[in-house]
Amino acid sequence: MRNVLYMPIVVAKSCNPVIKAFYDRLVANGKPELIAIIASMRKLLSILNVMIRDNKIW
Repeated sequence: MRNVLYMPIVVAKSCNPVIKAFYDRLVANGKPELIAIIASMRKLLSILNVMIRDNKIW
């Protein structure tokens, strides 16, 4: 799962305002970039799970 979510997060951290704000906040608080990327992957996965559960679009 980590390999599948890596490239979408690399793009989302510069284009998606929700993921970008989350990533930037983590890095500003002193987290290493890799840890911030992994945390963003988990956030994206949580968002996708809620979208599937509620049958909603982004």
